[in-house]
Amino acid sequence: MRIEIERTKKGHPAIWENGGGYTNTGVSQIIANADGSPKKPIYIRQRGSLANDDHALFIIAPGDLVILADHHRGDFRVFVTKIVAIGDEEAEAETLYLFSMGEWNEEPPEYLLPAIEAAQEKATCYHCRRPHYISD
Repeated sequence: MRIEIERTKKGHPAIWENGGGYTNTGVSQIIANADGSPKKPIYIRQRGSLANDDHALFIIAPGDLVILADHHRGDFRVFVTKIVAIGDEEAEAETLYLFSMGEWNEEPPEYLLPAIEAAQEKATCYHCRRPHYISD
């Protein structure tokens, strides 16, 4: 799976936490450390059109996790992916765990559950305007 990245002014690879919910649907992208803990963002957007848009920017490294969630009327699909390589404009990620049609392909470890729950919460947060999974 390929994930679009941005470069900071200093050239570091970065990904946005983004997404939010609509009336019956929603999507989200959450960034976490390799151990499932929240990362510290380098920037949090406070102005402009924030609803269901980019909210927090994180510098990434191989091993970091990107959790993608989407739902239609509460029927979720969740992809837990690990960044394996970083290119100029894209990061290559491998899918570790997939939740679809009410089942996991393989049960994720306990330490990933807070990040997965944050991704689902963000995908259902109506017109979301803030990050959901960050460290202080």
